[in-house]
Amino acid sequence: MIIPIIVLLIVFGLIAVRQIGNIKLQIWQIMFFGAIAVLVTGQISPSNALMSINVDVILFLFGMFVVGEALVESGYLSHLSYRLFKRVKSPDQLLLAVLFGMGLTSAFLMNDTVAIIGVPVVLLLAKQCRLPPKLMLLTLAFSVTIGSVMSPIGNPQNVLVAINGNISNPFLTFFSSLMLPTLLNIFLAFLLLRFFYRKDLQACRIDFSEELIKDYRLAFLSKVSLVLVGGLILAKIAIVLLNVQVDFRLTYIALVPAMFIVVLSRRRVDVIKRIDWRTLIFFVTMFILMESVWESGFFQSVMVGLNLDVTSIIAILLVSTLLSQLISNVPLVALYLPLIMSAGANTKELVALAAGSTVAGNLFILGAASNVIIIQNAENRFGETITFLEFAKIGVILTAINIFVYWFFLTIGL
Repeated sequence: MIIPIIVLLIVFGLIAVRQIGNIKLQIWQIMFFGAIAVLVTGQISPSNALMSINVDVILFLFGMFVVGEALVESGYLSHLSYRLFKRVKSPDQLLLAVLFGMGLTSAFLMNDTVAIIGVPVVLLLAKQCRLPPKLMLLTLAFSVTIGSVMSPIGNPQNVLVAINGNISNPFLTFFSSLMLPTLLNIFLAFLLLRFFYRKDLQACRIDFSEELIKDYRLAFLSKVSLVLVGGLILAKIAIVLLNVQVDFRLTYIALVPAMFIVVLSRRRVDVIKRIDWRTLIFFVTMFILMESVWESGFFQSVMVGLNLDVTSIIAILLVSTLLSQLISNVPLVALYLPLIMSAGANTKELVALAAGSTVAGNLFILGAASNVIIIQNAENRFGETITFLEFAKIGVILTAINIFVYWFFLTIGL
């Protein structure tokens, strides 16, 4: 039972330092060796390892990587960014525009999607405005995490709560309970980032230059793909609201636009070759390692031993935030949701679970898949990164603030 936990702790330690002697490691390599370790030591069988891989998540990421790569390669993403941000006149306006723009978009496009598309956008803004790339990557990471809280389709764990929690009107429930505290938390993230990077922001000079489209045919296909993504999201929302019995998986939202590019683009091979395969390897191996940790029963026994009031809002927020760092937020929700459902949880407690397991991503890098996507993409494509400590320095404070805000709003019923 203890071997998967030891492997998990080693993986966490290596991700924190990212180095063994003179050998520098990437996050995907660390997770890959962690998965190999539990397989070799027999902590999980090969068949269970294969079954643990969430194919829908992998296909979703693959599809969005294809769309994102086409947007970057064609130059359309840079062109679109200029049109969106050209009216920004000050560093504060830029931070607020990125935080609220990316945050609100993640509520409907899912945070992992915005994380994929957002990296080249924020790094271009950092270059043009002479801001530290780390600041803009942190801004993106915090915005997509917080913004996704208020929607039942903002992230995978919210989808799980909305469906398995038997919430009759998930969009109304999430927006009515979580929209105000989420908007407040995004603004508080702005204040925190502004405080930590105040000298860099003072030295910033807003100077946007229009980026030219490099491949008009690929840009057109990318634009159509974005329209398809938006249309499919609206279709998904309509299907849920109208209670239409159709198997419309979230995966389709990414795969249909991606196939549009793969089929019609002459540069399909270049696009597929350049997508972030290493991040896909990270997720495959993460599923295997986390499944072995789940099978060990360690965290299940810890939760039983603590003898917590599982339906207390503060307990839900704290447990979901902390345990999400160790077994990831989706497995955490899969574990905790049946416990509070059997204890007669109401909608406030269900959305508290969604909120806590989501803002867990602001604590440490491994707390959210979107963080890993952002850092892997920035490292592999642009040579920029955020260290474990750089993330945690701001993330720990921000998470504490986030938890307090959601507890306050959910407890007093605003």
